[in-house]
Amino acid sequence: MEETKQNVPVAVRNLTMAYGGTLIQQELDFDVPKGEIMVVMGESGCGKSTLLRHIIGLNAPASGQVLRNGVDLWNCTEEEHDKILRSSGILYQSGALWSSMTLAENVALPLQQFTDYSDAAIKEICEYKLSLVGLAGCGGLYPSEISGGMRKRAGLARAMALDPSVLFFDEPSAGLDPLSARRLDELILELRESLGATVVIITHELASIFTIATDSIYLDAESKRMIARGDPRKLREECPVEKVRKFLNRET
Repeated sequence: MEETKQNVPVAVRNLTMAYGGTLIQQELDFDVPKGEIMVVMGESGCGKSTLLRHIIGLNAPASGQVLRNGVDLWNCTEEEHDKILRSSGILYQSGALWSSMTLAENVALPLQQFTDYSDAAIKEICEYKLSLVGLAGCGGLYPSEISGGMRKRAGLARAMALDPSVLFFDEPSAGLDPLSARRLDELILELRESLGATVVIITHELASIFTIATDSIYLDAESKRMIARGDPRKLREECPVEKVRKFLNRET
């Protein structure tokens, strides 16, 4: 039983999401096994980002469960909840770097807040994390001094600062040129292979979906349900739901 929990970093059980009396999605049920890259797809307004906030542990469900390694996020102690949050690395659309801090200072921030590492150890960790994302030697630069693609990679370095077991991405390719977006996709794959991390990613970019996804779900804004699940390459050709096939076969 314990091994099964460890191999399922994220499990969603009969989840219903709502804001006040407004239903967002209902009866969502899926697992994200260890080491998988799960892509959450769907039209604008279907609740993708809301689902991400529920899985991370920022929004409580209207009903149902979100389990992280078998622990119910909303039926556990405050200490357990905080520990789970710290085991999550999050990359937002903008990168969300502090503009007044250098890249190294941005990466150092969670280490200073949540660990007892010495300043020397934190400096070493920051240099290592930045090197993992191809920014070795750039720690002294400010976000305004680098490109959008580099800011995304710096945000990823900060997301990995505490060695999270699960990485969450919210439209990581938004605002990037095709070459930078492809490099970010390649980096995500490299990190998954080298670190063994589990990845949950929201994206509407077909190139990214077909490059990195090992699994996917499709949230339908009309029925407010998950209407497809599986490898997006197969769903593109074989999904019985026409709406999903059209989404995956649109022109890039």
